[in-house]
Order: sequence, then C-alpha cells, then structure tokens
Amino acid sequence: MSSAAIPQQTLNELEKYTACDVSDALLKLKVPGAGFIADLTQYSSGDASVGSSKHEKVTVAPVSTVLFTAKNEDPATASERPAPNFPKDTHWVDNAVPGTFAVMQQAPGQTNAICGGIMALRMRVLGVKGIIVAGRVRDLVELRSTELPIWALGTSTVGSGGSSVPWAREVPLTINGVLVSPGDLAVNDPVNGVVVIPRDKVGQVLELLPRLTSADEKAKADVALGVSVKEAFQRHRG
Repeated sequence: MSSAAIPQQTLNELEKYTACDVSDALLKLKVPGAGFIADLTQYSSGDASVGSSKHEKVTVAPVSTVLFTAKNEDPATASERPAPNFPKDTHWVDNAVPGTFAVMQQAPGQTNAICGGIMALRMRVLGVKGIIVAGRVRDLVELRSTELPIWALGTSTVGSGGSSVPWAREVPLTINGVLVSPGDLAVNDPVNGVVVIPRDKVGQVLELLPRLTSADEKAKADVALGVSVKEAFQRHRG
C-alpha cells in the first residue's frame, strides 16, 4: 500500500454516507461497476450482541489484499499472475495488515473455504478492521464471535489446505469486473453492501457526495408531494 495514509478525517466524512451514495458518485466518475463488489453475503455484522444498532453503521478503511491460487493449477497459467511475495517461512495470515479491510480472492470454481475461524481470529488480534472474501468461508459461529464485519461469496465445510494456496499479498485483484488495489478504500455498509473507492478518486468522491445526496433528498421530498419522478429529477438532478 502507499506509505501516505489517508487522513482519519477523510474516513470519518465518508462514513456519513451509504454505499449507495458512494456508488452514485463513482458512477458519475465512470469507475467500472461503480465500485460495487457484487454477490457478497454478510456472515458477520461486526457485532455479536443482539439488538445493537452498531451493525448498521457504515465503516471505511483502506484495503489490503491476498491472492489465492488452486493447488493443482496448470503451471502454464503462472505467468498470468503476479510473482509470489509472501515472506519465507511465514503463514499468510500472520502478514495481515492492521487497520485495513482484508480482501481475499480465491481461485474460481473451488468449493473449499479460504478463511475460517482461526484465520479470522488471528486477523482480529492483528487489528484488521474487516474481511471480504471473493470466495468461500467456514466456521460461521466463530466468524461472528470475532465481531468483525465479514463478507463472502459463499460458504463451505472444507478447509483450504487441500485445494488453495496463498500466492501473493498487496497485489491488485479484479472481482466481478471491479479492480481492487491495496490502499483503495472499502466502504462497509451492513445494510447495502460493500463498495471500493479507488484511492485516486477519494477526493472527487468527497466533493461529489454532498451535492448528489442533497439533490436526492430534494427529489424525494417532491415525489412525496405528488411530483412525478421525471419532473423531480429534472428539477434537482439536471
């Protein structure tokens, strides 16, 4: 990730908006997929207590990444991947980056999990803010007990050992057509989903958001009074 940290004030400002608001801004900026990581399911809300309002709070943090490959993958495809870069004689999870949303990508078509209870617990201890798995997870009760927000494309009962290999860390990933790079910002919205803001678009997104959300509030007020959507949009969205 870039050595220049994004100011906490910037993260706090972004947390005032929903993931839908952020996607509206990214759509204006022509970011592919408007930053939305599609088809994720939330397996841990980030709060184990029942009835808490904490689970509805939007949280924003920088992204760190881990790329997995299939153990039996054709060696000929290795040239299409970044070079392996995990430090020798370390476990991949022990390299987790504090203060980030860990985004992991699994090889397509696999039915095993790449993240389970022990991995999630280690990431929590190391100070990871949340986990996004473009693949499968397991040990759902243990995942929830970490009180981290955890999203994934699916579940499994099978561990990673027999099928998946951690290949590289802090490399760009492409997930459902959305580019996710280390240092981008993950917007974790427990109600609406996960959106990734490219690091170089953060300033433009913050500039657009107040105007876009204000226009939507005015349009909603008009529609509630009986104005047609077409007219309300013409008045406020231009």
